[in-house]
Amino acid sequence: MSEVILEVKNLKKYFDTPRGKLHAVDDINFSIEKGKTLGLVGESGCGKSTTGRVILRLLEATEGEVIYEGVNINHLDKEGMRRLRKEMQIIFQDPFSSLDPRMTVSEIIEEPIKLNKIIEDPKARFERVLELMDLVGLSRRLMNTYPHELDGGRRQRIGIARALSLDTKFIVCDEPVSALDVSIQAQILNLLKELQDKLGLTYIFITHDLSVVNHFSDDIAVMYLGKLIEKAPAEMLFTNPIHPYTKALLSAIPRPTLDKKVEKIILKGEITSPINPQNNCRFSDRCNHAEEICRSQEPALEEVAPGHFVACHLFKK
Repeated sequence: MSEVILEVKNLKKYFDTPRGKLHAVDDINFSIEKGKTLGLVGESGCGKSTTGRVILRLLEATEGEVIYEGVNINHLDKEGMRRLRKEMQIIFQDPFSSLDPRMTVSEIIEEPIKLNKIIEDPKARFERVLELMDLVGLSRRLMNTYPHELDGGRRQRIGIARALSLDTKFIVCDEPVSALDVSIQAQILNLLKELQDKLGLTYIFITHDLSVVNHFSDDIAVMYLGKLIEKAPAEMLFTNPIHPYTKALLSAIPRPTLDKKVEKIILKGEITSPINPQNNCRFSDRCNHAEEICRSQEPALEEVAPGHFVACHLFKK
């Protein structure tokens, strides 16, 4: 049986607003096995990027536990988190704004190594930078160039090299290909997969594009307004989706075929406010199958098949 590297228990992140508490992440639970990829999907604003940041403690959790290799990181002090950050990294969505425009490629990759005192000798550190550039497919001739001189794909490769410059085991990939052209997206996805196989990395892959996450993830978790509404192995989720929202997302994926026409599920109605939400299914106002219980009682996330979890009153029908 595979070893669990990360376990999230009852994780919550609320923000104060003039109108009340905004429930960005609201009581979610999941775990990831070492060397695997969990795809975290949902519409913009559903809380998936906030989840990634809370897991890494870039944002402090309101409640809940984030257990990394048996340690609840929410209980660690500043020095404890500093040591742990050598293993837990993030690749940001925008490869340009996440890089310092005043630093060259080699300086950007070298900075974490120098700050964390991984390699003290400057010559050995330089060799490590060249090794990382080779690893992510960056030509060595680019070492003295600046981010604005490069295209989006190369910038993202710099971000990946920077994330790998420490003793990295776990990476949150926060929509790392959404700002790139389709052809470049495929190159970056292939690179991430190759690095995972070679280095044994574990990923949380955050995206709103199910067609991207399908072939990249071992398991997929679907979020809606801060809640985890369905989680299953990737193939199972695509062949047997249960939650109406998951079905709507899957129906929106473009399919390059004329043989089989897939009926589009059009979502109507207003999106429920995440501020002081009621005790109901947050998707009920947009669901074509909603019943009275959906509007008066929040469904719990339950296992309906081995490894397949869903939060929906309708699956019991």
